[in-house]
Amino acid sequence: MTVTAILAGLSATFWALFLYPYAIYPLVLGMLSRRPIHPRPIQCPVSILFCAYNEIECLPAKIDNLRELKAACPQLEILVYDDASTDGTFELLAGAGDLLKVVRGPGRTGKAAGMKRLVALSNGKVLVFTDANILLAADLVERLLPYYGDPQIGGVAGTFRGSAGQGTVTSSVGAAFLSLDERLQIMESRTGNIMGASGGLFSVRRELYPDFPDTVQDDFTVSMSVIFRGKRLVKAPDVVAFEKTIARREEELSRKVRIGARAFHTHLFLRPQVARMALRDRMKYFSRKMLRWFGGVFLALGAVFALAAVATLSVTAAAVLAAGALVAIAISLRSSAGHLAKLGEMGLAIFATLFGVVQGMRGRTKATWSPAKSR
Repeated sequence: MTVTAILAGLSATFWALFLYPYAIYPLVLGMLSRRPIHPRPIQCPVSILFCAYNEIECLPAKIDNLRELKAACPQLEILVYDDASTDGTFELLAGAGDLLKVVRGPGRTGKAAGMKRLVALSNGKVLVFTDANILLAADLVERLLPYYGDPQIGGVAGTFRGSAGQGTVTSSVGAAFLSLDERLQIMESRTGNIMGASGGLFSVRRELYPDFPDTVQDDFTVSMSVIFRGKRLVKAPDVVAFEKTIARREEELSRKVRIGARAFHTHLFLRPQVARMALRDRMKYFSRKMLRWFGGVFLALGAVFALAAVATLSVTAAAVLAAGALVAIAISLRSSAGHLAKLGEMGLAIFATLFGVVQGMRGRTKATWSPAKSR
């Protein structure tokens, strides 16, 4: 085998690893056996919990939305943790005392600490976790509870219907990533378990809520605990939430870095339990989570080995390809519309996640958050 063929093979391998979570993994899921869900009507107390920090702009719509849910389910309990907001968030929430109970933190403690405090104060047997900027379908409780009529179901993730905010490249790419994740979770759910749930909307049986440090991702840790305890974590297409994607690039990249760092930090905490999962679930975890985290590495190495393979045939051709690629990248990052701009935005998101993961590998993580203002 020639050097050119070896380098081309390495390039193809790394690009296949990069594409696997997006293009090949769905094909693998399609070949797995199905595990049906057996819903049946039940009645039990439900608590909706969310944390807020400087969310004054989105809270009026959120409060109106919660009133709709309360009207549909008068027994619904709603608790909110205010993480020492400074913009009037606490005062606005406190003014809705007929609808919800608000707990004010002693200072910036972060979402994980806030959620744990709310769980301790709640009475629901089914705990529903959401975010301040997420709007929930009015029939959420009615749609959700039958899933818990199946004794094998321990947790249920909602389905997001996203909109591209202000119509920027950043928001449209964010909506595309959200749509892809939704489709993958539906396929995962059909074959057993999904690999974690988004904090925007998911629920668990109260008895499955775990203990964990404040520095990890609470949504991923809590939802994965369902699988660790031998129950199913599934996707509910009819339990719906609505979310606007972030419109500003700098906010979205900062969010990707923060999530990447906390995701790897959380992985280190959960690693012993992940290792004890069933083989099918370990395959899903590796495919859905770990390969994505290092997608930037695979993409870069694929390009480097491709150029090296071309260079063995013609150094000039390799130099021209490298220059052309750099020009295309520069144009994509400066463009505000079109397919090239979207590819550039996707690349930035992939490398921002990788940067965050590297921070997590170096022991850096962040327990607190600041809401994006461009949703």
